[in-house]
Amino acid sequence: MNPTAQYDTVIIGGGPAGLTAALTLTRYRHRTLVIESPAPPRNAASRGVHGLIGLEGATPDELRARAWEELGSYGLAQRLDAAVSEITPSAGDGFTVRADDGTTVWARNVILATGVIDQHPEGVEGFAACWGRTVIHCPFCIGEENADRTWALVSDDPRYLGMAATAFRAWTGDTIAIAPPLLSGADELRRSLRKQGSDLVQGEIARLHHTDGDLHTVELADGTLLERQTLLWPQPQRQVPLVERLVRDHGLALSEGYVAVGESRRTSIPGLYAAGDLTGRTWEQGTVAAVTAGSAAADAIHFAHLA
Repeated sequence: MNPTAQYDTVIIGGGPAGLTAALTLTRYRHRTLVIESPAPPRNAASRGVHGLIGLEGATPDELRARAWEELGSYGLAQRLDAAVSEITPSAGDGFTVRADDGTTVWARNVILATGVIDQHPEGVEGFAACWGRTVIHCPFCIGEENADRTWALVSDDPRYLGMAATAFRAWTGDTIAIAPPLLSGADELRRSLRKQGSDLVQGEIARLHHTDGDLHTVELADGTLLERQTLLWPQPQRQVPLVERLVRDHGLALSEGYVAVGESRRTSIPGLYAAGDLTGRTWEQGTVAAVTAGSAAADAIHFAHLA
């Protein structure tokens, strides 16, 4: 790739938000570069995307392949498999974007679609095998694939755990809550859940017993065994190192740990936009919301050019 190349927009990340932005900008005839790390994407464990009409059940790889087939028909979007090491606002306008393969390009606008990093629990045997299949982060994403099973809601938030008895009845009639031993207000929460036909169990999860990722038993540190087939276990998240550097070096604004954006997906840095999970909890985003955000960012960039 030409190290002095210039683009209307560089998009960092090739998931649903980034690729939707690329397709929208391409149809507006903007010259666009999508830079995506060659490392396995965060959604690699997903067995299928849901809620996108015409693409129900498509795997992440199938979705990307279809997207690039469509982008290729226009000839205005390029792809670079690399990790972005630095984004620097130019003195007058635009940004210099540097990748770890030595590529340096200039762009008038940049869209961050990097996603976030899930911070998985350490030392829980079987977690990795079950993650994205029977240990899930979002019932709206893959609750249907776990329907009619026994569930447990895992959290240290009493308000969230209080939802166990009723919030997920669309998919299961048997959900309990699992909380740390020192949960505040545990006795009151347990009484409330039991009145609703659920229960609260306290303890640290030590091991997940499964068959090829199909969970059947949760083992606590004290040896307690709980027969559960699905865990709804949202994970703490942090921004990718690139975003952390933008916060530290260029004052990119965050809100509760996520990149702060307005309706047009503009960040606090002029010309820099953000779309997807880095702007809010995955629970609140989902594929459809990411697609919507990517399109909104592309629209905002195009109409700003018309001003």
